[in-house]
Amino acid sequence: MLNALSHAPPPFNEPVLSHAPGTPERAALKAELARLAGTETEMPLIIGGKEIRTGKLGAAVMPHAHAHLLGHYHLAGPTEVGAAIDAAVAAQVDWARMSQGSRAAIFLKAAELLATKFRPVLNAATMLGQSKTAHQAEIDAACELIDFFRFNVHFAERILAEQPISGPGIWNQVESRPLEGFVFAVSPFNFTSIAGNLPTAPAILGNTAVWKPASTAVYSAHFIMQLLMEAGLPPGVINLVYGSGAAVGDLVLDTIPAGNLRIQAVKRGRGEGFRRASVSSLFGSVAQVGMCD
Repeated sequence: MLNALSHAPPPFNEPVLSHAPGTPERAALKAELARLAGTETEMPLIIGGKEIRTGKLGAAVMPHAHAHLLGHYHLAGPTEVGAAIDAAVAAQVDWARMSQGSRAAIFLKAAELLATKFRPVLNAATMLGQSKTAHQAEIDAACELIDFFRFNVHFAERILAEQPISGPGIWNQVESRPLEGFVFAVSPFNFTSIAGNLPTAPAILGNTAVWKPASTAVYSAHFIMQLLMEAGLPPGVINLVYGSGAAVGDLVLDTIPAGNLRIQAVKRGRGEGFRRASVSSLFGSVAQVGMCD
């Protein structure tokens, strides 16, 4: 048993790469754009760490070139949504019992992978699948998501460190624990970083999730999930399902007993609105639904 009271490395903002002519990041991005644009990617559901193929497909196309097919994603039905919920619940006990430092290490590794190996991949996927420029993708898909991973680990540590004042002869302590249920994260189409943040911010604090990205952003979501699995995220902690909000959402909400649901509705505003909202309901609710209009 380790008795060290360790702390995660201090967070810092990821530097924005210029992608100016002649830079190595520009060459890497152009190569990745060519590779992805020339490949039809199959996007299975990820449930309990396994790839699930339903055979019922949706098409992912470039918004700026509708005739260009990026790939197909498998649509979840009642069986798959139920399996995703079961996987999240099954993974809950071991994930919640894992030390905060061990959970944090996974997301700090994800940050480093995104800053290096996955940077041109997720930037290119965001450019092709959501019609962003190189600079827009860089500050969103790379830098902001890296910052979410690093700073959410830091803020989680601060949340757990907050303890009440104790009077003479008394030692008051607060033990924060994850939800009794699971998080249902419905992420928006317009920001890759927010899509990655909604399921991972609760996971850093020991929660498990069913994640349904917007149907117009499944392409980048596919690569975010690959990143998280390579970083060592255990099976079932985040379960990725594709489908319309009504098709998946109604099935999820039907499984939750009346009175055990808290909906966290999120609107895009200025500043840190999404970050505050994603952290504000981590404790004391059974399901968090992140929505954007």
